[in-house]
Amino acid sequence: MRSMSKKIDAALKVLVKALEKHAESVGGSRISLKKTERASAKVQEAATAYAQVVYEKSGLESPLSLVALSGLDAETISSLSAERDKLSTAKKK
Repeated sequence: MRSMSKKIDAALKVLVKALEKHAESVGGSRISLKKTERASAKVQEAATAYAQVVYEKSGLESPLSLVALSGLDAETISSLSAERDKLSTAKKK
């Protein structure tokens, strides 16, 4: 294995650890919602940090940016966000 930037290597280790914790939280016979949500947040945080150090080192986008986090396409997310905002505004009146 080739030598990596210390920052990239550190971010990768944090990401792998977060992914392992997440896999443990969803892979068992009993799934704790709170534990899984915390693990998911840590994966997202670690993935963001990894993407940032990759960009800082190489100027390239992280391959993780191609992964749709919510499973929904951008158009659907945009539509749902607009509907949520519309409903929120209507409730305030």
